[in-house]
Amino acid sequence: MKLHELGPAEGAKKAPKRVGRGCGSGVGKTSARGQKGQKSRSGGGVRPGFEGGQMPLARRLPKRGFTNIFAKEYATVNVSDLEKLEDGASVDVQTLIDAGMIKKAYDGLKVLGNGELKKKVTVKAAKFTKTAEQKITAAGGSIEVV
Repeated sequence: MKLHELGPAEGAKKAPKRVGRGCGSGVGKTSARGQKGQKSRSGGGVRPGFEGGQMPLARRLPKRGFTNIFAKEYATVNVSDLEKLEDGASVDVQTLIDAGMIKKAYDGLKVLGNGELKKKVTVKAAKFTKTAEQKITAAGGSIEVV
């Protein structure tokens, strides 16, 4: 088989329906658009969210809340997850990404105190909860705020 002999699988490509090509085609004359009206015209139709003049849902619902655009989002990891790493390891954002424990760094790493830790690890993160700090130091490890 050569590169120029490659093609799509049989039945994978289907020709578009050709409308307005005579009565025998089944989609002649009005081309399956019905008689008059906005939707029958070229370029006709209504914008997304339009409800025929009724007050749209987006305007009927009350506006509530506030989104702080300066809020920081942290990648989180529990001390129980650190148990999976080797004893004496130095843990930072890149280590956790390589281990598949977090997907990306966001605005930094926050270590939460859920679970148990028996291994001695050095953790470099932006934030630690009090319980996480206690568990890491109790296991003989150390913390470093980056």
